[in-house]
Amino acid sequence: MPSASPAPQRNARSHRRGANRRETDWQLVKRLVPYAKQNGRLLTTSLLLLVPVAIAGAVQPVILGLATSLLLGQVCPEPSPGNPTPSCGFFENFLAQQGSMTAGLNLLAIALLGTILLRLAFRGWQGYLVQEVGQRITAAIRADLFEHVTSLSVRFFDRTPVGRLITRLTSDVESLGDVFSTGAIGIVSDLFALLTLVVIMFLRQWQLGLLLTVLLLPVTALIVFFQQRYRKANYKSREELSKLNSMLQENVMGINVVQLFRRERYNSEVFRATNQRYIKEVDKTIFHDSAISATLEWISFTAIAVILYFGALLVLRGPIGVGQLVEFILFAQKLFDPLRQLAEKFTAIQSGLTAVERISDLLNEPIEIEDRAGDLAVLAKSTRTEQRGSIRFDNVWFGYKPDEFVLTGLDFEIKPGEKIALVGPTGAGKSSIIRLLCRLYEPSKGRILIDGVDIRDLPQQELRRHIGVILQDGFLFAGDVKSNIALGESYPFEQIQAAAEQTNVAPFIEQLPQGYDTELRQRGANLSGGQKQLLAFARVAVRDPEILVLDEATSNLDVGTEADIQVALETLLEQRTAIIIAHRLSTIRNVDRILVLKQGKLVESGSHQALLEEDGLYAGLYKLQLLGAA
Repeated sequence: MPSASPAPQRNARSHRRGANRRETDWQLVKRLVPYAKQNGRLLTTSLLLLVPVAIAGAVQPVILGLATSLLLGQVCPEPSPGNPTPSCGFFENFLAQQGSMTAGLNLLAIALLGTILLRLAFRGWQGYLVQEVGQRITAAIRADLFEHVTSLSVRFFDRTPVGRLITRLTSDVESLGDVFSTGAIGIVSDLFALLTLVVIMFLRQWQLGLLLTVLLLPVTALIVFFQQRYRKANYKSREELSKLNSMLQENVMGINVVQLFRRERYNSEVFRATNQRYIKEVDKTIFHDSAISATLEWISFTAIAVILYFGALLVLRGPIGVGQLVEFILFAQKLFDPLRQLAEKFTAIQSGLTAVERISDLLNEPIEIEDRAGDLAVLAKSTRTEQRGSIRFDNVWFGYKPDEFVLTGLDFEIKPGEKIALVGPTGAGKSSIIRLLCRLYEPSKGRILIDGVDIRDLPQQELRRHIGVILQDGFLFAGDVKSNIALGESYPFEQIQAAAEQTNVAPFIEQLPQGYDTELRQRGANLSGGQKQLLAFARVAVRDPEILVLDEATSNLDVGTEADIQVALETLLEQRTAIIIAHRLSTIRNVDRILVLKQGKLVESGSHQALLEEDGLYAGLYKLQLLGAA
C-alpha cells in the first residue's frame, strides 16, 4: 500500500501561518458582527434612545443662554449702527410673546427640568441595555472560545502554557465585552452628541460654531496618535499578564516540588521579575491614557478662552448678545465632554481590540483532528458469534515536530481478541502508539485501521466508543462518584453499579461517606492515587469497548488492591482486543504477543518465552529487571 502523504500537518502549518498574520482593526471588528446580530433588537433600541438624549443635551446651553438674554432684556436686540437689522430667532420671538420676564423664566425652567429628566431616564435605560448586550456577547464568545479550545489537538496544548489560555478565556474576554458595553455603543452615542451640538451651534451662530468645529481637528489628531501608542503598550502588557498567569499556574500545580526542593525564594524572585515587567508595560498604558486626558483639559480651556475673545468682539459689534456668548461658552464645555468620553471609550476600544486580536489568534488556531466531510463509517459491535476489534498499523510514521520522527515505518496487525504488550526503553514510542490509535494526533505518514476501516474515516465519537483507555494517572473532575464514571453519558445507575461490581471497585465506593453520591474535590483531591485509578477501571467497564488500552494502569495500586484488580481485569479482558504497556515485564508474561520497540521501530515480536529464547532486547530488559528485583 502506498503511504499516505502528511497532508494534515501541512494544512495545519499553513493555517497557523495564516493565523499569525496580523489582522486590521476592521477585520477584528467584523469578527464581532455575528455576535452583535444575535442581540439586534436590544442594540437597535439602545441606538434609537441616543436621539432624544443627544437633543436634550444640546438644547440645554440654548435654554441657559436664553435665560441670560431674558434677564438682561436682550431677547430681541434693538437696532444698532453695527447691527442695523438684528435677527430674532424662533425661541427669542416665542419668549418675547410671553408678556413678562417671570413667565418666560418659568417656561425656561420647566424646559430645562424636562431635558434633565429626559436625559436621566433615557440614559439610564440605554446604559442598562448596552451593558446587557455586552454581557450577552461576552458570554457567547467565552462559550465559543471554550468549545474551540477543547476541540484543539493535544499538539496545541503541548506547546501552549495553561495560564496563557486562562488569561484569554477570562481577562481578554472581559475586555472584549467592554468593546460593546462601554466602547462601540458609547462612541456612537458621543459622536451623535457631537454632531447634534455642531448642527445646533451652526443654527444659532455660524461664526462661533465654525470656530469651535475647527478646534476639534487638532484634538482628533492627538487622540488618534495617543491611542495608537496605547494599543501597542496594551498588547505588550497583556502578553506579560499571560506569562504571569502561566508562572502562577505552574507554581500552584507544582507546589509539592517547589516545597520539597526549597525553591520558594528562587521562584518568588523569578515571579517578582515577571511581575515588574508587567507593571512596566501597564505604566506605559497609563501614561498614554493620562496624556489624552491632560491634552483634552488643556485644549478645552483654550477653546473657552478663544470663544470668550472672539465672542466678546461680536458682542461689542452687535451681531450677538451676551446670552448667545454664554450659550457658546457652554457649548465649548459640552463639546469637550463627549470628546473626553470618546477618549476614554477609545481606550476601552483599543484594549478590547487587543483582546479581540489575541482571541482571534486562538480562534484561528486550526482544529487538526476533525471528522471528514461526507458519509463516515460506523463500526459494528462485537457479538457472541463474531469477535471484532482488529488493529492494523500500515507503515505509520509520526513525529511531534516536523521531520523529527519518533515512530518510523511501523507495520503490524493485532487480531480481534488478541492481547498485545508494548515493551521498550523509555522514549521508544509506546505512548505515541496509543495516542495515534486514539487519534489524539494524526500520523505523518501511513494509516491506522480498526476492523479494516481507516480511523480518519470514523467519527471521533464512534472511535472513542470502541476504545477504552486506562492511563497511569486517572483524572477526576469535581462532582460526585457516579458522574465521574459516566462522564456526561446518560447511563442508568444500575449500569454504573454493575460496572463497578464487575471491576471489584464497588466495595471501595460503598465505603465512601455517601457512596456513589460522594462529592469529589477538584482532581479528586479527597481520594488516594490508587482510589482514583479504581474509578478509571469502572469508567471503562461501563462503556463496554471492543478494544482496551492499559498504560501502566496498575502501577499506582498497592499489592492488595492490585490483586483485586487483576481478578477484575481477567473478566474485563475477555472477548476484547487489548494493548498493554507495562514496565514491569513480569506482569505481561501471559499475553498472546509482545511487541518490542526501540527508537520508534518494531525490532522484536513474539511470546514471552519465544523472546527469551531469542536472547535479544526483550531478554536483556527482562534479565535487568530480575537483577534489580533480586
